[in-house]
Amino acid sequence: MPLPENNSSTVLLDIKSIDFLSVLNQMDDGVIIADINGTILFYNYAQSRIDGMAPEDVIGLKVTDIYELNNRTSMIMQVIYRHAAIKNRSFFYKTRAGKVANTITSVYPLYNEKIVNGVICFVKDYELLYQSTPMSTITEPRPDLGNGTHFTFADLIGSDPDFQRVVGTARKAASSSSPIMIQGETGTGKELFAQSIHNHSQRRKQKYVGINCGAIPNDLLEGILFGTTRGAFTGALDKPGLFEIAHGSTLFLDELLAMPIGLQAKLLRVVQEKQVRRVGSAVETPVDIKIISSVSQDPRIAIRENRLRTDLFYRLGVVMVKLPPLRERQDNMNELISHFIEKYNNSLGTSVTYISEEVLELFTSYQWPGNVRELEHLIEGAMNMASKEDTIGIEHFTPGLNCLENLDFTCLQTLFPLSKRPGTQSGEEPGQNNFNALAQTLFQTWAGQEKSAIKFALSNAGGNVTQASKNLGISRQLLHYKIKKHGFCRADFLQRPSI
Repeated sequence: MPLPENNSSTVLLDIKSIDFLSVLNQMDDGVIIADINGTILFYNYAQSRIDGMAPEDVIGLKVTDIYELNNRTSMIMQVIYRHAAIKNRSFFYKTRAGKVANTITSVYPLYNEKIVNGVICFVKDYELLYQSTPMSTITEPRPDLGNGTHFTFADLIGSDPDFQRVVGTARKAASSSSPIMIQGETGTGKELFAQSIHNHSQRRKQKYVGINCGAIPNDLLEGILFGTTRGAFTGALDKPGLFEIAHGSTLFLDELLAMPIGLQAKLLRVVQEKQVRRVGSAVETPVDIKIISSVSQDPRIAIRENRLRTDLFYRLGVVMVKLPPLRERQDNMNELISHFIEKYNNSLGTSVTYISEEVLELFTSYQWPGNVRELEHLIEGAMNMASKEDTIGIEHFTPGLNCLENLDFTCLQTLFPLSKRPGTQSGEEPGQNNFNALAQTLFQTWAGQEKSAIKFALSNAGGNVTQASKNLGISRQLLHYKIKKHGFCRADFLQRPSI
């Protein structure tokens, strides 16, 4: 199509007069502009929210001054040195103030007459991106199975008997029309289980329908779920809701606890009567749906906090599927790591084969608040750093591993009184340096100190693993893993009656 001819009434855009900085300040993504030395010249409001730092406290400082990064691990500094852009890189970092961020980051060099004189950095908050964007747009797209899903039970990783029991429960419940409630922390795979249940049911040929109740404003959620009638409110049209759309299929209500209590009452009526009434309508439409819901905390606690109606819980929690957090799935750690390495070798073109013992030690001691999703994100970032190397080591996780929690060595003050701390004689007062050496970060002094701490804890607890794990501040599953790794025999620590 030809451009319109210029005339006296046409106002031409003068690109030099545009205030680009004000536009960048309105973006949802974080934006940082730095000069050739890495000094921050611009820092928008979105980046301020991601990092938890005010722009006025950051502008004028070098990126290595405000983040726990150096010239090698900072993406901004790497672009300055290499004069080449880095695009859509998974990046896990920590600010000097202690704020940790999971991000998708892109950095581009800025040129002045073909000479690089700075960089511009765009930062997407990973958690916000995950909650508001379909999974397939964040990671490598998986093929749609033809019904709006991507996963089946065959995609669930983990041979641990406890995990397989959970999978077995979900399989059995899939053949029933009864509602299922999935309980699990963020990142444990609730969406994967919901899709797998649908694909194992008689409804698998129908379109799967899912909605994140926490991602929709409350005033819009009712219309999206129940549908609307023309004239019900300004701009309302005759439009079916998700209950009608999911007729004959499965409806997944993710993050149910984000739904207002008032709306839960209306949901309860649909579940009981199996009929739905659009907003502004007096007509009820029969619906046949299998409802799967998810909650991120114990529903009984949510009931006490008035976040979940008791009667709705009884209706939706007919079958409960409780997903274990990653910290309780240590036996599955190697399987998950291998799966993600293979996945990202294919998508990134890398050739990683191994993960170092140091990294595995740190992984098995970490509490994983983001669960499997966090593990996947961290491995993806490390494989970007590893490039053509065949082993992922500590150095590839530098921006992320600094913020991983190590074993809490404050418990050693209880386990090892001054007279019993390793490296001291009975009655000898150890110097502060002695204990400081004992309490160094986990991966620096792990082997000997961990073995001593576990041996002492088991001795003090008389071989009681539950008590020993409580004293050490770690889970029973992790302690069992460590006992096996160090070759301990629990029977050697059992208290025997004196003769």
